[in-house]
Amino acid sequence: MAAQPMGRRGTVRRSWLGGVRDAIDGLVKSSPSRFAILIFLALVMVTTLLLSLPIARAGEGEGTPLADALFTAVSVICVTGLTTVDMATHWSPFGNAVVFIGVNIGGIGVLTLASILGLVISRRLGLRARLIAASDTNPSRIHQGPVSESQAVRLGEVGGLLATVAISALVIEFTIAIAMIPSFLAAGYDPLASIWYSFYYSAMGFTNTGFSPNPGGLEPLQSDFWFLSLLMLGVFLGSLGFPVIFALARAWRTPRKWSVHVKLTLTTTVILFVLGAVAFLTLEYNNPQTYGRFDAGTTVFESFFMSAMTRSGGFATIDMSDLNGSSLLVSDMLMFVGGGSASTAGGIKVTTLAVLFLAAFAEARGAPAMEAFGRRIPRDILRLAVSVVLWGATIVAVSTITLAQITKAQLDYVLFDVISAFATCGLSTGFTFDLPDEGKYVMAATMFMGRVGTVTLAAALAASQRRQLYRRPEERPIVG
Repeated sequence: MAAQPMGRRGTVRRSWLGGVRDAIDGLVKSSPSRFAILIFLALVMVTTLLLSLPIARAGEGEGTPLADALFTAVSVICVTGLTTVDMATHWSPFGNAVVFIGVNIGGIGVLTLASILGLVISRRLGLRARLIAASDTNPSRIHQGPVSESQAVRLGEVGGLLATVAISALVIEFTIAIAMIPSFLAAGYDPLASIWYSFYYSAMGFTNTGFSPNPGGLEPLQSDFWFLSLLMLGVFLGSLGFPVIFALARAWRTPRKWSVHVKLTLTTTVILFVLGAVAFLTLEYNNPQTYGRFDAGTTVFESFFMSAMTRSGGFATIDMSDLNGSSLLVSDMLMFVGGGSASTAGGIKVTTLAVLFLAAFAEARGAPAMEAFGRRIPRDILRLAVSVVLWGATIVAVSTITLAQITKAQLDYVLFDVISAFATCGLSTGFTFDLPDEGKYVMAATMFMGRVGTVTLAAALAASQRRQLYRRPEERPIVG
């Protein structure tokens, strides 16, 4: 007789949990993008709560103020790297652990994370869950339209992609961290600190975040080219994107089998990396506050390092406020572009820029369609690329105007930090550190919108896709 109430309670509990699971599964199926954003917001709120606790702050006293805790939480989950507190001294071991774990979670990507959670909840990787992951790795298919066979990652390969995300992040971060340990030992740090700093920097490099756990940041290691090269390698691999890593892991010996997405990402990334280095070398070689104090070899290396970091890395060996105005503008452009799709980098993505240039070349030649590497690129990709750039530019413009009005600061510094926030880069002229509370909230919103993605945000805000069963008469406006 006594077992019956327990059985009924167990049945009620299972029924309640099943109802919650079914409700969440229904949200995943009806609006994957909204579900992903809700998950992302939940992560930010949980991280904010943890960082607000007194145990998360170094020393005895009160917890971190809400504005600083929220800003740091958004910067952590969005893998940005901007901060309003001293990351080397403000947080306790508990706070540093929250930052380290949060950065790795954020680095996976909001939509890929939502796919994994959808898999756990629904106990299977159904078509909708696959579409969530496919939309992250193939930005052209964020909506529920038909899926092309030419996508970077096909629906049947999403399971392998999710495994690649976890395995590649673990292997790359661990390998780079092990290689970094001798540099910290040589710099005079004790073994435990060397191990912690190595794993911390490795994670921040691969996730393109840019936080530094040690006082002085990169200054003690500024002349260690081995360490800086490893940091560049981590940033480069993280900015390629998991679809590219997935493709290279499977067919790195046969470039002919690579998809157009992989080829465009690699080609555009290398071009921007070289052009950025040439630009910094040309503009800063005689600046006594930056590269003018280095010898020729160091100047060349630092130019490439800066080019890599402005793509979304967020680390700097010089004070960004010492750059010439022309170099700040070049940095703005590189940060706005960012890295590869479905990567730990931000920005409008290199493939977006590539599609815009391909469209311009096709128009100049009078070609009927965009082509790259022997493949034709459909016109809806161009519409998506234009939308991404327009929404990104709008977010940057609104945030810049708002913060310039709040702070009355120098415009080029405001613009630099706003683009860094939108592109989740993390480089700063020092403007962000001195923001008032209302400015911190504006910058936090900018980071969030930049990380979630303009197209994903637009898709989430749209209630549904309208189907129009008729066409209006065509008329051409004058353009240009």
